[in-house]
Amino acid sequence: MIVKNILSEELMTLAEVKEALEEIRLRRAEEPEELGYELRRAIKHADIFSQGTAIESRKMVEELSGLEKMNPEIATKITDIRPKTKDEIRALYAKERFTLVDEDLDAILDIVLRG
Repeated sequence: MIVKNILSEELMTLAEVKEALEEIRLRRAEEPEELGYELRRAIKHADIFSQGTAIESRKMVEELSGLEKMNPEIATKITDIRPKTKDEIRALYAKERFTLVDEDLDAILDIVLRG
């Protein structure tokens, strides 16, 4: 068995993943070998569920990261899911040890609905 090491780790939005997978697909299109099952499924998943472009998504993550009580993981989840109500945002914060006040929820919704 070949053991691989993680060279770097970075949070990516689904739109960024979609663009990265598309680059891989285009590079491998030149090869005579067909795409692997996992890669085909990952590309299909990203196509179905990603919203917006990678640039828009990264901008939204950066805006959300500037808010209080926001960490990079939740900012990425919010960008991928694009919640439309306060209850959907509360569900994303369910595991956290704090609750959001209405002003925080309104600020998040404002960024999501603008983006």
